[in-house]
Amino acid sequence: MLHKTKNLIGYSLDSLDGEMGRVKDFYFDDQHWTIRYLVADTGTWLRGRAVLISPHALVAAIKDEEHIAVDLSKRQIEEGPSIATDKPVSRQFEMDYYRHYGWGAYWGGPFAWGAQPFPTTVPPEGAMTPPHPPQEEKDWDSHLRSVKHVIGYHIQATDDEIGHVEDFVIDDVTWAIRYLIVDTRNWLPGKKVLVSPQWIDKVSWSDSKVFVNITRDAVKQAPEYTGDTVMNREYEARLHEHYDREGYWTSEPEVTEQARARK
Repeated sequence: MLHKTKNLIGYSLDSLDGEMGRVKDFYFDDQHWTIRYLVADTGTWLRGRAVLISPHALVAAIKDEEHIAVDLSKRQIEEGPSIATDKPVSRQFEMDYYRHYGWGAYWGGPFAWGAQPFPTTVPPEGAMTPPHPPQEEKDWDSHLRSVKHVIGYHIQATDDEIGHVEDFVIDDVTWAIRYLIVDTRNWLPGKKVLVSPQWIDKVSWSDSKVFVNITRDAVKQAPEYTGDTVMNREYEARLHEHYDREGYWTSEPEVTEQARARK
């Protein structure tokens, strides 16, 4: 199912032994454009720690009940690797984190989730944590970005600016970012459109700008996105057909079916 990240922020997090907090933010990998961690606000329980939950442990996001089921106990989380709230996520922390939970590392294979295309609580046979990274990579993983931080970035088409990032749309099976919601209010008042990360040429993190390989005119004629838009496959197909782009589902049909079956 597809969800807007702003809708998920604030959802309660239900561990195996009770509620453990609420969704505060998401960190995504800017190479695969995939959510790597949910950032939890645990109130006074683990004050001073950034509590990160990998999608490997996320069972499902229940829209009607506004909660996300987490396949971990509070004790497992409390005994996990600790990181201060004011510190960036280092690769060393991630290695300790994945070893603690026994999951295959997402950076250790050919797919978006390392040895497989989707996260699962049970690592595939042969999955392992990669060897230690070079010293220069230990201090900070520059590929992890905060969803909250990137909201507001400007979007640059091939011929001019078209708007800014208002939100992200994520798939709660693969946890891939499927779309950026673009608000074009300064150019086309009242219109919002969806742009796939697959259509991004580059991102200037220093200038807070995303460059996409589509034209302004194509955006102007694109199917509009509103709060009432049903993001089903029919709408997605129409969107991709408009931009003459192949849909992500054409290369992932078996992947998503396998992943949904294991949820």
